[in-house]
Amino acid sequence: MPLETILVFGIIGLAVILFFTEKFSIDTVAIGVMVLFMLFGILDIKEGLAGFSNSATITVAAMFVISQAIFKTGILDQFSNYLGSQAEKSETKLILTLMLSTGLLSAIINDTAVVALLMPAVIQISQKNNIPASRLLMPLSFGSLMGGICTLLGTSTNILVSGIAEQSGLNPFGVFEMSKMGLVFLFAGILYMITLGKWLLPKREAKTGFSDTLDLGTYVIEITVSEEFEQLQEPIFKQKLFADGSIKALQILREDGRRTRVYPNTAILSGDTLRITCTQEQLKKIQKTKGIEIKAELDWSEETLTNEEEKIFEALVTPNSSLINKSIKTIKFRQIFDNVLVIGIRHRSGILENVLSKTSLTPGDVLLLRASEEAIQSINSSEDLLLISSKKVTVLNKTQSVLTLATMSLVIGLAALGVFPITLTAVAGAVLMVAMKSISPEDAYKAIDWKVIFMLAGVLSMGAALEKTGGSELIGSSVVTFLGDLGPRVVLSGIFALTFVLTNIMSNNAAAALLAPIAISIAGGLDVDTRPFLMAVTFGASLSFMTPMGYQTNTMIYNPGNYRFADYLKVGTPLNLLFWILATICIPIFFPF
Repeated sequence: MPLETILVFGIIGLAVILFFTEKFSIDTVAIGVMVLFMLFGILDIKEGLAGFSNSATITVAAMFVISQAIFKTGILDQFSNYLGSQAEKSETKLILTLMLSTGLLSAIINDTAVVALLMPAVIQISQKNNIPASRLLMPLSFGSLMGGICTLLGTSTNILVSGIAEQSGLNPFGVFEMSKMGLVFLFAGILYMITLGKWLLPKREAKTGFSDTLDLGTYVIEITVSEEFEQLQEPIFKQKLFADGSIKALQILREDGRRTRVYPNTAILSGDTLRITCTQEQLKKIQKTKGIEIKAELDWSEETLTNEEEKIFEALVTPNSSLINKSIKTIKFRQIFDNVLVIGIRHRSGILENVLSKTSLTPGDVLLLRASEEAIQSINSSEDLLLISSKKVTVLNKTQSVLTLATMSLVIGLAALGVFPITLTAVAGAVLMVAMKSISPEDAYKAIDWKVIFMLAGVLSMGAALEKTGGSELIGSSVVTFLGDLGPRVVLSGIFALTFVLTNIMSNNAAAALLAPIAISIAGGLDVDTRPFLMAVTFGASLSFMTPMGYQTNTMIYNPGNYRFADYLKVGTPLNLLFWILATICIPIFFPF
């Protein structure tokens, strides 16, 4: 085996480990891999950077803009209202309607954006109808994934594999080429979720109680300060009682009845009543402090944290947030979001409030915020956080909606009829929407998930390196040697299974970029059409239900639904096995060898 091929396998192996461990963000790893290929001379600069000019990367960027322009019209809010009416009938009808709605929307609009749009409404519906959010958010995410494979535009993965096919001299995918097989997956998935899946879904209440959500300490108590307290008039940050951070002051009630927010420079006065959190051991320390009297134990509630104008809100860290991997202290949260205070974080691995200011944020984290209705609007208009405790209402602009939807129809129609390639119609559509003021230039730039763009450019270099060094051909010939006698259907089944397994432990786009060139080589070795094998990779890479990190939407629902890792395995594994069987049987029917 040539040294270059060994190097390529080694670099890709390192990338897979880094994808799985999440030591670095996916886009960082992808770009790092691309740079390594160029540094070792495996790819020249033009080849290494070719991913940025690839038709797939450009199309995905344009579709981000088009999707955001559609959301801004407010027309999709009608889906939220319809879901509310279905909730009054039955849980089964609600799940059915929810999955059909998300499937339909995700077929033409980015699936992550669809989940972000509908999740606040679904949470409110669950609360209003006493249905645990855990019963609804997983169908929401799974429905968006199934809908995303119904058209070329549904996910970036579809466009990516189509771009790899085109780069290899094959025909790109048609807009609706995937639709028949995609609809089989969608309807089979919905049938599963309203029968066996519904039975497997957890009936776990969301952590809406503040004692469950924050885990700030065993006790929430009130203490009163007398004249004998030795540090009267001194600010909080100088107080010995709060020096090690284990005892936390939440609020001060002055002697005249005023409620005062607690800041580092807030002074403690005689007659103050402090609301604090502490453990049982720390309670003994407080009892021994001269000038401090324990007044009463309090239940943790919204009233203990807020005044008449302030409320408690929950906000989700979005997958493309600029706050990811940064701490509350580092980003100076209260300077970015004026008068909004973070009082807790719910993390995938548990509550980390005890080190709140130093906790690095990750996608899917839920921040517990204290703010007034006016102040919280800064969160509502942010792309970094999704307010899930209240629904954002957009005023419907009928004229703008008609123009925007007409433009979207032209983008799809002209590409489907073969008049122009999808890359050209998508870019033209994005430019037209900016020209019609459906979306401002500033919002268009913000709409593009640049992490996805850089990740796509990076992972495309993996396929290019495999092809250039003969790595994909080597793997393909090995697969044909060992499995070729079993027939192309068995090999296709294996490719689909390998793709969805890899997708559940690393990025779906990375898995697709890695396996698409190999699939092409395997088809060549078997002397059959490449289409069914490329479709196996495309479908397998988007149908990841077994882990919360398998796809962005799975990560987004993890905390709001109060899910556990085992929930994804329990509900998602039978679904993935069902789709594996369907793919093995049906892909060769719709895409003959």
